[in-house]
Amino acid sequence: MNEYIYPAVFHLNEEDGSYTIRFPDLPSCITEGKDLANALYMAQDLLTQWAAYCESRKEPLPPASKLENVACEQGEFVNLVRAVVRDDRAVRRTVSLPKWLDEQVAAAGLSLSRVLQDALKERLNLT
Repeated sequence: MNEYIYPAVFHLNEEDGSYTIRFPDLPSCITEGKDLANALYMAQDLLTQWAAYCESRKEPLPPASKLENVACEQGEFVNLVRAVVRDDRAVRRTVSLPKWLDEQVAAAGLSLSRVLQDALKERLNLT
């Protein structure tokens, strides 16, 4: 799991209240949000996808600028955006459970892998 934090410039579009977001350190990395909450979500989503793409191609991401070094114009503000890239490749693990429980899982038509993943996420507070 890798974490990235980059400054983003949020520009308010006065006509409709939407925001255009750009990452000065990441060329062509631009997105939009229909309001501030959506803009923050879209910025994080874009940064996560960008970082995951770079990781998949083994391309290094440029260093992030310091917040105070990012220039913005009238009607804009700078905010840090955090992205976490997780390695979602499946791994095989051997688990043991009682036969009766395995039979109950099969009878219910459940995927043991999915149930185990969901239970682990809940137990680790990752949901």
